[in-house]
This record gives sequence, C-alpha cells and structure tokens, in this order.
Amino acid sequence: MKRRLLLQALQTAPALALAPAAVFAQTAYPNKTIRYIVPVSAGGGSDMVGRTLTERWGNLLKQSFVVDNQAGGGGVIACQATARAAPDGYTLLQGYVATHGTSPATRKLPYDAVKDFTAIGMIGATPNILVVNSAIPVKTVKEFVDYVKKNPGKLSYGSAGQGSLTHLTMELFKQQIDSFMVHIPYRGIAPAFTDLIGGQTQAMFPGLAAALPHIRSGRVRPLAVTGLTRHSQFKDLPTLDESGFKGFDAQQWYGVVGPANMPAPIVKTLSESLATVLKAPDLREKLAIEAIEPMVMSPDQFAEFIKKDIARWTKLAKDRKIELDS
Repeated sequence: MKRRLLLQALQTAPALALAPAAVFAQTAYPNKTIRYIVPVSAGGGSDMVGRTLTERWGNLLKQSFVVDNQAGGGGVIACQATARAAPDGYTLLQGYVATHGTSPATRKLPYDAVKDFTAIGMIGATPNILVVNSAIPVKTVKEFVDYVKKNPGKLSYGSAGQGSLTHLTMELFKQQIDSFMVHIPYRGIAPAFTDLIGGQTQAMFPGLAAALPHIRSGRVRPLAVTGLTRHSQFKDLPTLDESGFKGFDAQQWYGVVGPANMPAPIVKTLSESLATVLKAPDLREKLAIEAIEPMVMSPDQFAEFIKKDIARWTKLAKDRKIELDS
C-alpha cells in the first residue's frame, strides 16, 4: 500500500512542478490584442495621439493594440463602453480634458469620471492660448485687460461650444479680471476662428495646436499661454501666470484609463511601460505636431490630477452658472 502511494506521488510530481509555469503562461499580461478606445472620429489630432502612442506601446509590450474610434456624445459613448468592459487590461480609453474634466463639471453624465475608471497615466498636454483679432490695438495681456474694461459689453469671444475648454478658460479669465465679454459658442473651433479672423469676435482661448497656423499667418495675435511654464514652440510668449494671473492653468490634456477595479499588477505593467514610451525622444517629436508636451504620471498622480481638474471646473461652472443638458 505504501509502495503504491509512493509511486503515485512520484508520477504526479513533474505535473505539480510544471503547474506554476502553466498558470503563469495563462495569466501573463498581455497575451492578446488590447483594444484602445479613442473618443473621437479617425483623422483628428486626438486620433493621431492615440495611434502614435499605441504603435510604440505595442512594440514595447510585444502585443498589438487596435485603435477603436468611438465618437459621439462628447465622449459619452466611448466612456460607457470602457466602464462596462471587463477590468482585465484589454480595454483602455484615451480620456481627455472633456471626458474627465470639463464635461463632468458642466453636464449630468451616465458615468462617474472617477469611480467608474482606473487611472493608468497621463500622456501629455498642450496649453490654451489667448489670441485676439490682429486689428485689436493690444500686444500684451495687460493692454487687453485695459481694453476690455474700457469697452464694457462691446467685445465678444468665440468658443468651440458651450462647456468646452475654450469656453471655460475664457470664463475663468473674465472672472479674474471682473469684466464682461459676450460669449459666442460655435460648433467646433474652425468656425470660431473664421469669425475671429473676420472681426465678428475679438478674442478666444483655443488650444495651441489649432491656433498655430493662424498665428504664423499673422491673422491673429497671441498674448499669452496657459500653464505654468512657457511652451517650447513659443519661448518668447509669456504665460498667464507670468502676466499676473497666478496659478492660471487650463490645458488640453490626454491620458489613459481603464475600467474600474483593474488588478494592481496589470496597472503597474501598463503604467511603467507607458512611462518608458513617453520618455522616448521620437515620441516627443511626433507629439510636437499637436504642440503636446509628454507628461509622465503614476496611476495615483493621474487619479489625483483628474479629481482636481473636475473640482476646479465644477467650482467655476457653479460660480458662472454654467450648466448644460447631458
């Protein structure tokens, strides 16, 4: 009897020895294609960011990414698809300032921008830039503030739409200078620029990437950028912070999130590999096309960043009585 039991133990020993390796092979991450949801249509700047990033990220992880463009609802459709996905690391979302910043501050959404997601890390950000029609007789922020105060109610500013970052940034500016300009919302930044150049509006706070061609052509005049440091492409242009608006920060940022409750080891793998990709010089060069500066953040840092961004815009929306339908 004892001999038979001993023989059975010896026969099963090799299988037991191999079991951990087999389990690891089944659970090693990533071992299949990762779906990367981008909440805009293909072809735009945000889509370019996603495709540029995932190409390099996939090479590093030795696993392919599939970019899934899910436009609609200002990012709501993409956010819901991500929040409902299995938290296994095979569905990720390229969140940005609208999905996890301004929209939660101004709209009632069918998702919780904090509780329904796992923060992976920041990708990068581009500042907004205060520009004026070239016919306006101002060349500095101070001169512009004086001009606004001397022409109460006579000036207007455009935005890419109600509740957009371009809208909220100018409202923050108006709040700080305690003066009034009429808001003219457009369906996107392109028509807003058309009227700014034509003189129908006098000022705007677009993202730097959208403003670059108009600045270079001389059709609009830049006065200052948001953010706390000068931008590498406009080193002679001051920040709002330098211009007397201490702490004035509003940026078009992009980051990566997944569904809530993702396992810590998977989050660690994604976060550390993302940081490696962001530090590569060639990625910085590619993102510079959209005037984006890479920004490495840990999952905890990025989660805190999102909370603070939502809180900041929520306070402004309440102060300025900006509340939009979902």
